[in-house]
Amino acid sequence: MNLTITPTALPEVLIVEPKVFGDERGFFYESFNAKAFAEATSIRSTFVQDNHSRSVHNVLRGLHYQIGQPQGKLVRVVVGEIFDVAVDLRKSSPTFGKWTGVWLSAENKRQLWVPEGFAHGFLVTSDVAEVLYKTTDYYAPECERSVRWDDAELSIAWPVDGAPIVANKDRLAGSFAEAEYFE
Repeated sequence: MNLTITPTALPEVLIVEPKVFGDERGFFYESFNAKAFAEATSIRSTFVQDNHSRSVHNVLRGLHYQIGQPQGKLVRVVVGEIFDVAVDLRKSSPTFGKWTGVWLSAENKRQLWVPEGFAHGFLVTSDVAEVLYKTTDYYAPECERSVRWDDAELSIAWPVDGAPIVANKDRLAGSFAEAEYFE
């Protein structure tokens, strides 16, 4: 499996691009290979859960993270397109409080590695999007936290078309200044 790995503005957040084999019949690629991922990234995480979401245009999910049971995420899109965002919540990091955004789509087949210690969210920019992501730890509702998607201090440049559609828990999320951080 040939992977191209590109660091984002937050060096630990990585764009992962698999080698795609295509011809007149369509395409084939390995969406994940543990050995190749570890060799290409030096990340030796074990993925324990796969999640699949389907959302319509302008749905914004996030910014989510877990305290006490943090999750690394490997995110990809199999239908449509999203603007995917990671925010560094590690107080000891030189990029603490910074964010990066990456376009992921079924067409570009890019994936985004979001390590433990980061909040994650995405905005659906196509009519519909199906997002698959692997996690390095299990979902734990008691550990789940959220930061407001429109927090003024973070100033994330979401390419939103009008008011986004957000879940009530995201609407009620606290500010970045009020968040629980990682060391």
